[in-house]
Amino acid sequence: MADRTGWAGRRVLVTGGAGFLGSALCHALGQAGAEVIALDAMLPGTGARRANLRGCGARLVVADLRDADLGSLCDRVDVLFNMAGQTSHAGSQKDPFGDLAINGHAQLRLIAALRQAAPGAVVVHASTRQFYGRPQRLPVDETHPIVPPDANGVSKFAAEQYWLLEHRVHGRPVTALRLTNCYGPRMRVMDARQTFLGIWIRRLLEGEAFEVWGGDQLRDFSYADDVVAAFLAAAESLLAGTGTAGRPFNLGGDAPMSLRHLAEALVTAGGSGRYVSREFPADRAAIDIGSYHADDGAFRAATGWAPRVGLRDGLRRTVDWFRPRLTEYLTEDETEGTTVR
Repeated sequence: MADRTGWAGRRVLVTGGAGFLGSALCHALGQAGAEVIALDAMLPGTGARRANLRGCGARLVVADLRDADLGSLCDRVDVLFNMAGQTSHAGSQKDPFGDLAINGHAQLRLIAALRQAAPGAVVVHASTRQFYGRPQRLPVDETHPIVPPDANGVSKFAAEQYWLLEHRVHGRPVTALRLTNCYGPRMRVMDARQTFLGIWIRRLLEGEAFEVWGGDQLRDFSYADDVVAAFLAAAESLLAGTGTAGRPFNLGGDAPMSLRHLAEALVTAGGSGRYVSREFPADRAAIDIGSYHADDGAFRAATGWAPRVGLRDGLRRTVDWFRPRLTEYLTEDETEGTTVR
């Protein structure tokens, strides 16, 4: 990752900081000299674990946005990277009330606390492409209709809009990045709760066949280092007042690839492996969005960001990172479910 300047001494709060992307941000911010607080509820199924933060220098606070004392955590914060949220699509359908509590009510609590404790802080909010639903045109830009395919899409869109409303009404510099399929070191590989690519990597390293549902769908993929660079670029733009405030941006990655070709690329990256093709299970077929890839030209033009890690290289890096660590990532963190205030 490129060297970053201007972060030394800044007080930064990363919600969801022990998770996949949150911890990647904490490592980059630590290297840049920031004072980092990683806030995470360590809930089962999220992929959060203390090991993700090993060596980054962040202070981990185990607490839940739904009931924590957020005022003290937000005190004197310069930048908030808001990575916390419920992301399981199937889980949101099973428990839409819990999904809304995390992605709706908890976000309002955080907004209110930040308004009181750090009125000048800038915010980069992690949003999603999921609420576009089944694309009506490709590539998808930010003007595409919003047609959420599941409860998670509805709640994530609400969360994004609450934060953008904070800009329009209260003038806070806020931007939202609508993420596509993100992958890389520290991603959840126990199952497919975060991304199907996680369970593919697990099966590959275990020497078992992984399942490809459908196979013709197109997807674009963002490697963790590129996602982190995008979040830092977005925050730097907000701090400089260069015109990104109040806007949501799509974030893409390398050129789109069909899932079948992705499976073949993963086998190549791993040096061996096999997959089998399956039809979509009925419950997942109802919420599948088909092919998707992002038009992220607006963000590139606004910040100068561009992905640097190609998909095949990123897959190789990810498999190589997990190969000696797989066992560690096949159990939930032993501290999950605890709360420290």
